[in-house]
Amino acid sequence: MIVSSAFKDKSYAVLGLARSGVATVEALVASGATVMAWDEKAEPRDAVADKARIADPLATSIYGFSGVVVSPGVPINRHPIAERARAAKVPLIGDIELFAQARADLPPHKVVGITGTNGKSTTTALIHHIVKTAGIPSMMGGNIGLPILAQEPLPEGGVYVLELSSYQIDLTQSLDCEVSVLLNVTPDHLDRYDGMDDYAGSKARLFAMQSSDHVAVVATDDDYTRAIAGQLTGERILVSMEDVKDQSAWPSLQGPHNGQNVAAAVAATRALGIDDDVIVEALATYPGLPHRMERVAEKGGVLFVNDSKATNPTSTAPALAAYPAVHWILGGLPKSDDLDACEPYFGHVRAAYTIGEAGPMFARLLSGKGKKVEEAGTLDKAVQSAASAAERGETVLLSPACASFDQFKDYEARGEAFRAAVEALA
Repeated sequence: MIVSSAFKDKSYAVLGLARSGVATVEALVASGATVMAWDEKAEPRDAVADKARIADPLATSIYGFSGVVVSPGVPINRHPIAERARAAKVPLIGDIELFAQARADLPPHKVVGITGTNGKSTTTALIHHIVKTAGIPSMMGGNIGLPILAQEPLPEGGVYVLELSSYQIDLTQSLDCEVSVLLNVTPDHLDRYDGMDDYAGSKARLFAMQSSDHVAVVATDDDYTRAIAGQLTGERILVSMEDVKDQSAWPSLQGPHNGQNVAAAVAATRALGIDDDVIVEALATYPGLPHRMERVAEKGGVLFVNDSKATNPTSTAPALAAYPAVHWILGGLPKSDDLDACEPYFGHVRAAYTIGEAGPMFARLLSGKGKKVEEAGTLDKAVQSAASAAERGETVLLSPACASFDQFKDYEARGEAFRAAVEALA
């Protein structure tokens, strides 16, 4: 794990004991810190009871603490821990901030930070793959893979590649990335922000933490990223999905959205000093991500594609664009009340099968556009209906345009359920 003398003899509260919370407790204790930990559920509390004092920071004094470390899932815009931390003059931070503070004790290295509404995971994994292909030690962390503090430090010259959600950036004050990447800003998570400008401002903070001699890579394909790019004063590299003209050699990087991901990844890895011939090789060998336009099976000439990671309409639109004849499974916990981003590709939709909380709303929207819709309710039923209706050459696509939490613990569980349902088909 990553430990640091920066935490020695200090006190921290850790609120939320999922994977990153447990890793945080273990790293802080191993670094010589005193930790108070809390989770609403008894089981995760019991799992760290031998390492930390179990107490609720909302009901126990936190004065004099060096930080309250909260999970990115804690809605700090409305959770009482935010006011309690302010009153006690204790910083509210996340595990990425702890990593930033630990960097001085790590072997010399570089950090690439990637944010944006959509494409973060693909771009992070692609940069990681390019760096590894170049023979450079690399690690993925942040909003992807294992918690950053749970991983072993890289040797000298290594590159940490961090996917950073806006929630993680909100809890970070001192992460000075050698290369920071912003892909796009479209409506998402607006229950946590005071409108789009506030949300975009959260993304822009990644650059505000950078030293002036470090590199900012911005994909300027939307109004918000163009505005943010215009405010940057240090070294910047501007890219666009239009920069990528031919994707035929990259089987796992199809579609215009991947053009943006490639353009950003190429710029970032060039900034790290990686040669173009290595980058070309890595683009061709990149395997793709689970749950992101993942080809699950082909049965009777029908392709089944798992795009469970598409948790908002903007993220779903590229998948609809990629397949000309789609039986579309969508729905879940809605993040918006429209499918406007998907509408340009409604012509590709042969039929739709709605699930979850958003099912009735999306059924009304699509029926109003003349689409054939079945309110399937559950993913199993949707897969069965779509498979029965799809003809050879067509695609059954799970691309929900919604969060998963109404029916599944996360998008990965939803994607695995889709895979299981497909495998169960006769």
